[in-house]
Amino acid sequence: MEAVQGVDLDVAPGERIALTGTNGSGKTTLLRAVLGLHRRVDGEILVGGRGTRTAAEWAWRRRACAWIPQRPAAGRFPLLAGELLASSGSPAEAAEAAGRLGVGMMADRPLSSLSGGQLQRMHLARAVGCVAAGAGVLLADEPTAALDFAGQEEAAELLTTLSVTLLVVTHDRAMAARCDRTWEMAAGRLREVS
Repeated sequence: MEAVQGVDLDVAPGERIALTGTNGSGKTTLLRAVLGLHRRVDGEILVGGRGTRTAAEWAWRRRACAWIPQRPAAGRFPLLAGELLASSGSPAEAAEAAGRLGVGMMADRPLSSLSGGQLQRMHLARAVGCVAAGAGVLLADEPTAALDFAGQEEAAELLTTLSVTLLVVTHDRAMAARCDRTWEMAAGRLREVS
């Protein structure tokens, strides 16, 4: 069974797109396909006009796209929060963002010791570092889900003011309202709603 079917989505550089829809409708699968984490069966996914036919194109895609997962993994090994930030490609920018998000003082803590909201803020900060390192696309899967109301507002503000093309899966209406367009997924199909 195909999780996503007949998707044709053209996103302009710098545009902010919200993907909404019910659980299981294919939103996360679509983001993961753009990243190359799901094998495509049919069609083509271009980022910056480039496909993924060669190893060099795959390597470029990994640098061009920043990723905030829906359920950030803390890992079973002692990865420190600071090491996560350093993996962004621009550790200073990521650390600065972590400070603004209220988790900068946790850099020496294992990710497994952070709360869900703290872990989400670390991944937001890492994404800022990825953008500073040259990522032109940010794919975010429910980036405000683990946050309190103030944190949701702060994250939405951060994400929608970055100089990047944003594709965000969200159930948060305030987050969707900050985007340029909203698309809805239902049963693996996509339609523009605003």
